[in-house]
Amino acid sequence: MKILVLAWEFPPRIVGGIARHVAELYPEVAQAGHEVHLLTVEFGQAPHYEVVDNIRVHRVPVGASQDFFHWVGNMNESMGRQGGKLLLEEAPFDLIHAHDWLVGDAAIALKHTFKVPLVTTIHATEFGRHNGLHNPIHHYIHQKEKYLAHESWRVIVCSDYMRREVERALCTPWDKVDVVFNGIRSGKKPTLHQADHRQFRRRFAADNQRIVYYVGRMTYEKGVQVLLDATPTIIQELNGQVKVVIIGSGQSESLKRQAWELGIWDHCHFTGFMSEEDLDQFQTIADCAVFPSLYEPFGIVVLESFAARVPVVVSNAGGIPEVVRHGKTGIVTLANNSGSLAAGILMVLQHPYLAKRLVDQAYQELGDRFSWAHLAQQTDAIYQRVIQERQQVLW
Repeated sequence: MKILVLAWEFPPRIVGGIARHVAELYPEVAQAGHEVHLLTVEFGQAPHYEVVDNIRVHRVPVGASQDFFHWVGNMNESMGRQGGKLLLEEAPFDLIHAHDWLVGDAAIALKHTFKVPLVTTIHATEFGRHNGLHNPIHHYIHQKEKYLAHESWRVIVCSDYMRREVERALCTPWDKVDVVFNGIRSGKKPTLHQADHRQFRRRFAADNQRIVYYVGRMTYEKGVQVLLDATPTIIQELNGQVKVVIIGSGQSESLKRQAWELGIWDHCHFTGFMSEEDLDQFQTIADCAVFPSLYEPFGIVVLESFAARVPVVVSNAGGIPEVVRHGKTGIVTLANNSGSLAAGILMVLQHPYLAKRLVDQAYQELGDRFSWAHLAQQTDAIYQRVIQERQQVLW
């Protein structure tokens, strides 16, 4: 097959989870013998065209704009222009695959102009992110998502939870939606020796302190505030021998103020942005990863911790319980419940044999359930179904 993929982020441009999803899925799709062309956004010194892991990457120019939605419009215009050129010069393409609403206008226009079936992956919904639609911006994005799902031959989501959400929020028929988990390369994270990281560790905590960390965006839906509320209990139970490290850029001022007002400032460390190289090293010194989300379609950061062999404590929000099996591959706690979260973290920190068992079983499941090669086969099967159904319609 010849496949045209549209994604608004792709390495080295990394904004959220879509970049990693696309960068790790499509090499496996290409490995199966398919020709993959990817339309994405220009970034820094990255070339406008290159072949990355057998993916033919086309980066389109997008003029700068202070208004986000104006920028999205410019991006779709540029993707539509470049996509049209590709569909003319490299024809025939078998299908188009769009990733989220931001590239929806270009994907839909290309579908109708060139009569190529469209598949869409919905990574999250505006309704789910905000637990409803509360202002005109929410409604605008929601309508874009709804229209894109309607125009797609099949819709792919990352969890059964998201399948229910897309059915409910976007009015997409249940039998039009396929579930394909996110994945990770199990050998992605390096293992460092003790001598490599002793001094590195002291940048974050004293030698006698356990390290609990969160990594991700600083938004309300990620539940970092719940972790901070849980921290006084953890400090008390561990006689102060704990450091909570918050990793990520964004609006963290309210979280810092919360830590100060709770009297736990000396037991918290806000790192801001951390490079992937430093994060790899940091995860080798951490004792527990915590993801207390209030909304989470899947939680690819959980798989990153699985790969780094760090025990995880998560909330039961969204699709996370489909990723983390309570007591088997991690500890699942009640969403937006600081008492439950504190108990889960203490369970890991105070029971080293349990923590090791969780780590071992989680790492094993990377290959069993979250292998990109396996997930690419599932994606391939969806592509084949679309093409076969379209041929039946044409006949």
